[in-house]
Amino acid sequence: MTLTAEVFYLVLAVLAAAGGIYWRWGGLIGKVRDDLAAHKLHVAEVYATKAGMHEQTAQIMEAIKTVGERIEGVNQRLDRLYEPKPVRRAG
Repeated sequence: MTLTAEVFYLVLAVLAAAGGIYWRWGGLIGKVRDDLAAHKLHVAEVYATKAGMHEQTAQIMEAIKTVGERIEGVNQRLDRLYEPKPVRRAG
């Protein structure tokens, strides 16, 4: 075998090994990319945004205010129930 053939086979072996490594890394990188995309989708579906939290907090505060107003109305009715009634005189 000549030196040129040996160099050619050596270069061919190195290129084949590099191609195999590139193919394997490409597969791993693709899997990581897919996992990252799935995680991003999960985060977008599950976690709340600041604007969403602000809107929900406003709705909850409005509901609490409404409940407080209703309780105040019940208190006023109870107060009127126990007020002394005017005495009527027959005349």
